[in-house]
Amino acid sequence: MGEFSAIGKSIFRKDAVEKVTGSVKFVDDLHFGPNTLIVKVLRSPHAHALIKSVDVSKAEALPGVRAVVTGKEYPNQTGLYLADRTVYAVDRVRFVGEPVAAVAAVDVATAEEAIGLIKVEYELLPGVFDPVSGAKEAAVQVHEQPSRTDQWWQGLSCIKTSVSDNPSLLHENLCGYTCAPFIFPVPGTNISNHFKLRKGKIEDGFASADIIVENAYAIPHIQHVPIEPHAAVAYTDQTGKVTLWVSSQSPNAVRKMIATAFDLPMNKLRVIAPPVGGGFGGKAGLTCEALVVPLAMKLPGYYCKLTLTREEVFQCTFVRQGLVARIKTGATAEGKLVAQEAELFWDGGAYTEYGVNITRSGGYCASGPYEVPNIKVDSYCVYTNHPVGGPMRGFGMPEIHWGIEQQMDILAEKIGIDPLQFRQINAIREGRPAAFGGPMPDATLPDTLDAIAKTHWELPKPTPTAPHKVVGRGLASMFKAPSMPPNAQSSAIIKFNEDATVHVLTTAVDIGQGALTALAQIAAEELGIPVDWVTVLTPDTDYTPYEWQTVASRITYSCGNAVKRAASDAKQQLLALGSVIFGVAVDLVDIKEGFIFSKFNPANKLPLSDIVMGYLMPNGAVGGPVIGRGAFIPSGLTGLDRETGQGERPAVFFTFGTQAADIEVDTLTGEIKVLKVSAAYEVGKVVNPALCKAQVQGGIVQGLSSALYENLVLKEGKPLNNDFVDYKIAAATDTPEMNIILLETGPQVDGPYGAKAIAEPAMVPTAPAIANALYDALGIRICELPLTADKVLAAIRKQG
Repeated sequence: MGEFSAIGKSIFRKDAVEKVTGSVKFVDDLHFGPNTLIVKVLRSPHAHALIKSVDVSKAEALPGVRAVVTGKEYPNQTGLYLADRTVYAVDRVRFVGEPVAAVAAVDVATAEEAIGLIKVEYELLPGVFDPVSGAKEAAVQVHEQPSRTDQWWQGLSCIKTSVSDNPSLLHENLCGYTCAPFIFPVPGTNISNHFKLRKGKIEDGFASADIIVENAYAIPHIQHVPIEPHAAVAYTDQTGKVTLWVSSQSPNAVRKMIATAFDLPMNKLRVIAPPVGGGFGGKAGLTCEALVVPLAMKLPGYYCKLTLTREEVFQCTFVRQGLVARIKTGATAEGKLVAQEAELFWDGGAYTEYGVNITRSGGYCASGPYEVPNIKVDSYCVYTNHPVGGPMRGFGMPEIHWGIEQQMDILAEKIGIDPLQFRQINAIREGRPAAFGGPMPDATLPDTLDAIAKTHWELPKPTPTAPHKVVGRGLASMFKAPSMPPNAQSSAIIKFNEDATVHVLTTAVDIGQGALTALAQIAAEELGIPVDWVTVLTPDTDYTPYEWQTVASRITYSCGNAVKRAASDAKQQLLALGSVIFGVAVDLVDIKEGFIFSKFNPANKLPLSDIVMGYLMPNGAVGGPVIGRGAFIPSGLTGLDRETGQGERPAVFFTFGTQAADIEVDTLTGEIKVLKVSAAYEVGKVVNPALCKAQVQGGIVQGLSSALYENLVLKEGKPLNNDFVDYKIAAATDTPEMNIILLETGPQVDGPYGAKAIAEPAMVPTAPAIANALYDALGIRICELPLTADKVLAAIRKQG
């Protein structure tokens, strides 16, 4: 046995048997009996229009219809970082697919017929479909000061206008929205957040550069495409309490935002999260969960069930924001970066309540994993009449690294330095000032570059398989921090059963990353019991303790810390009891493999099952049922200055990584085949090697998919490929050979056993590594994703 009994072991997934046998019950699999009603939603066919009238009388009169709701009844605005949306459109629609009304009926056919009977009169408005022009052209003259007194609004200009003043202004009341103190909307424009980063003297930096490159890069909207579609069921009992079953990464956030939307006290709203069939960020925050609530509130005793069609998932839930980035980078002839300037225009879609924070993360990370002494970044979150942009795996990092990592290769070639060596020269080192000003902790990019050099970069390239095919090799590096507010909390409860098995109560969600298994390993390690004794329960906000959200690759770190503390609390209670039983000091008692024993005489031991409910001594009982509690909130995080983006510590840690890709390009068709990807990540401490490698493998495939295939095609706001026939994702046959390297050279000081994050970083560098490999193969550089065969073939022909 090594240092740890459970940590660092490839423990079999806790939920594996249920999932591979198909016995797991997702939300749509749940049956509630004859009182179940089917919910269907009437959605806007227009990207931008005023709602002049809604007539639901014919729908309400249809036999089998139990209730109809419209937005007029529920005008409260809600949102995670910026409260800019209502559950149903009230008097204006801003994207194709926006909910306008809904019905609850006895079956699908009746619900769909009722939807067709609802008449809506619209007045069409011009749309905004480009974030660059949308950020500039909609600006209106400021003519009124804000009425709000919140501190972060003081000093801002504000407007009070109407749609007729400027129909291209999508949120005319932006100045009245509630938002987090680190989000900076620009009233009078379509900019819902403007993050600024200023460090050093940008003009002096470029003046000292020997080589300057400037390019524009574009990222399209893509979808998360979870296998399980979004679904929700709501039920109101006779006391008025609403219970909600949801496919969600965020049970507590869902409860809070729905409580706000419908003026419900939280003790009257219970959120249950059964197993989730894939999230990738698309099931964070609110998507469809709130739609069923008002219907259930009108129909006590009925279960109102909504399962989105695949088409609805594509256009009506979060998509990854599009991005247009202009990046200018300067370096010396010796290969040292001296300046970088960037303008980032994020296509936030019709509502940016969650997406505004992506703009912030992308802004303060816009140097990439490098030390750049002079940097200037303007990162804009822009309202458009596109689907709602929200969190997706990487939270802005795949988007910004797409351009940054191509810039690095372009500079390296111009200077005449190997791309890997160029990154070694410029990799930010531990303690050096980051782009946000503070010292960079545990900067381990050089370790990942060394690992890739030895196992991939310095090895011979593969041989083309046909005369008309060519091979190329590229690499890309990355860093990413958990993007979360400074007070993102976690809590956990350890509850022993009579036989000393354990239930762990948290509101963490396993969205495929293996959270239930990792948390069980942490609890078992701390308690000194086998992992098989530990069960981690699924979330139920009435019974499981608070968890901010299962996002930002933070669950092993944050919730893992809470579980570790809860287990430690329980263990201390057991050790104190053992001290009484064995008659020795507490520090002479320990627990191992399910037994409590005296260190003084290890043969003097008891099974934990004898004491977890208390112990009967000759003179009476001692102790009692053991319950451990633990809570965690990151400490020492600081804000960033509004004008400069400078601060000491905006994130708890950064995960660094590098990937190298070998590709083969068919010069007759333009098709790219990814042959092999090597990935090296420094993760602090590996809790479960098999699950950790699986995360990287999944990230590579998802990154490959976004690189070669994925693009939600929008025409005046309307998706043209909102199904799996026309929207292509990578299949099993696209999976390349993978070489995964997990490093433990920079343990996180406050991580459980030193663990950091891996889930999102796994996807970040894949696309730019493939793009750099394409350039190596053919000398073709394409700056707009995806790298489809027709796009590559056109570039080959243009090249001649």
